[in-house]
Amino acid sequence: MSTPSPWLVVSVHDVAPASRAASERWISGLDRMGVPATLLVIPGPWRGATFAGSPDFARWLHECAGRGHEIAQHGWVHAAGSVDGRARRAVGSIVARGCEEFWGLDLDEAGARIGWGLDVLRDAGFDPCGFVPPGWLASPAAREAMAAAGFRYTTSHTAVIDLVTGARRRALALSHRPGSGLERVGAHTMNASASGLPHFGCDVRIALHPDDLERPRLRDASFVAIANALAAGCVPRTYAEVVAGPAVAA
Repeated sequence: MSTPSPWLVVSVHDVAPASRAASERWISGLDRMGVPATLLVIPGPWRGATFAGSPDFARWLHECAGRGHEIAQHGWVHAAGSVDGRARRAVGSIVARGCEEFWGLDLDEAGARIGWGLDVLRDAGFDPCGFVPPGWLASPAAREAMAAAGFRYTTSHTAVIDLVTGARRRALALSHRPGSGLERVGAHTMNASASGLPHFGCDVRIALHPDDLERPRLRDASFVAIANALAAGCVPRTYAEVVAGPAVAA
């Protein structure tokens, strides 16, 4: 029996009215490459704009969905909340850099925020099957709330998680850290990983953020990494397509 080809998921983060111009630039480039993306949409107020107050933005998302891109929910307001414990606060600050919204939530608060966002998206005609927490960080209670809300999957830094079966498809999320001292190293690591991992049968995840576009080097490195993953044999997929594929062990 032949071994299935590794997959490539490209996720566009922080998709919202305030970042529409950047999101459109990413999607335009991916469309030219024939790569479907998972758009992680912030449904609540963010950077002075709201999804509910931006019908033109919703129409653009529907156009994206019509071309094969996936719409997923990305938190509620994409801002840090209170987190108990010094170690967890440090992890949230370092890893998510101020957007660890679901890292310290209990079941009730997580359920409320998930529900608010889901209502906004459904009112606009979307029914997302995926919930990706900002910074890929979620408390156990928040993950429980995602499943209770009916989401099929979520993701962490290292895996795509089926909330129905508990199965995990392991793949490290590759992303940039613009403005940090590790910017150049991170760009090199993304390119090397996207080229090398598929040769070992490993799947590839590449995360694009609006702030990356402020750094031409990072923008170019992202598209090179995507091209490298495709050249190495990766099949482009959305997260929903990955989860709908053959089950793997938990």
